[in-house]
Amino acid sequence: MGYFGNNLATLVTGVFAATLTGLWPYFVDFAPIMNFIFIMAVPITWFMTITCWVSQKSTDYMHNHAPSHSESTSVVSTQTVIATTTGSQVGLSEIKEIQNELSAELSSVKESVKIKDSEIERLHQEISNLETRVQIESLKTELANLKMLASARKSKK
Repeated sequence: MGYFGNNLATLVTGVFAATLTGLWPYFVDFAPIMNFIFIMAVPITWFMTITCWVSQKSTDYMHNHAPSHSESTSVVSTQTVIATTTGSQVGLSEIKEIQNELSAELSSVKESVKIKDSEIERLHQEISNLETRVQIESLKTELANLKMLASARKSKK
């Protein structure tokens, strides 16, 4: 994130635009082409500054109002085994214990995935049921309209 809250591009472009704006009065009488260059460059750089600012605000908003360099949290916690070279070693029992813990975490993650998969399947089934209901109601409406048209034709005859 830094000191500027991910607005470094906005800051650099703004400083450049301010510098061009400040130099413009000094170069107006220098050459006619310089005036034309400044007439084109100054509004463009201020437009770029505003565009950078708006795009950064949009990015921050789309990422839950968090800076783009924020650290995301992981679902599964990680564990690290550190063995120093000073002679201490990690024992086989410690490795087995850590392996069992990780296996338990893995099985809990697999179980949560199965639950979510079954929930997704249930939602798909519910959507298909709703689509069927909509089709039935549509057919009922069309049938009622056809009956009305048929009765209207009979009454005209």
